[in-house]
This record gives sequence, C-alpha cells and structure tokens, in this order.
Amino acid sequence: MTAASEKWRRSPDERGSATVVMLGVIASVLILTIFGLLLASAVLASHRARAAADLAALAGAAVLMQGGTEPAACGSAARVAALNRGRLEQCLASGTEVRLSVDVLAGMKGVGVASARSRAGPDPGRGLSLMP
Repeated sequence: MTAASEKWRRSPDERGSATVVMLGVIASVLILTIFGLLLASAVLASHRARAAADLAALAGAAVLMQGGTEPAACGSAARVAALNRGRLEQCLASGTEVRLSVDVLAGMKGVGVASARSRAGPDPGRGLSLMP
C-alpha cells in the first residue's frame, strides 16, 4: 500500500457519514420547496384579490353609470367578486363612483387572506365629459 492510499482510507468511524449528509441535503431541499410553495400561494392570492377588486369595482360603476342604485351597484360588485373567488368586504358607492375592498383566501392553509382595494368611476377632476 502506498502512502497516498493510506492517507485517503476511511476510518471505521466514518462509515455511513455520506448518508447522513445526503439526508440533510434532502431535508433542506424539501423545506425550501415548501416555503417556495407557500410564497407562490400568497403571491397568487394577492393577484387574484387585485383582479377581483378591479373587476368588481368596474361592475359596480357600470351599474351606477346606467342609472342604477347604490345597493344595486354593490350587489353587482359582490357577485363579480364572488365569481373571482373573492368576498366583498366593503363597498361605498356614491354618484358614479365605487370604492371597495375584496378578500381572497389563499390556496394553502396557513397562508391567510389577501386583501385588495379598488376604485372605479370617472376621474374626480374631470367629471363625465368624454372630450378633453
């Protein structure tokens, strides 16, 4: 036996140490994957909440622009929010403007609820005029 091969020989105490290291690596990868999925679920819920709030506000404003009542506008907004997996939390309709907030549950347990606010209606400084 050469001096180099004796230097790299494993002692009996090191048997199975690679298995322990690989178990640690696999556990780390699993934990990172779970955290990545939780983060993706939260981001997706946030996007859904924003989309549901924007669409609900537009639906409510459309009802007001067509001469509907404020309760009808909020009812329309609630239906659109529900169709987008959301729940209308607050709705304030006045004149031709709707302001509301929508909550959306995240797809995974433990992530919670994403909330978004939106406003729809004519520009407050410009009124209903379509001409500049």
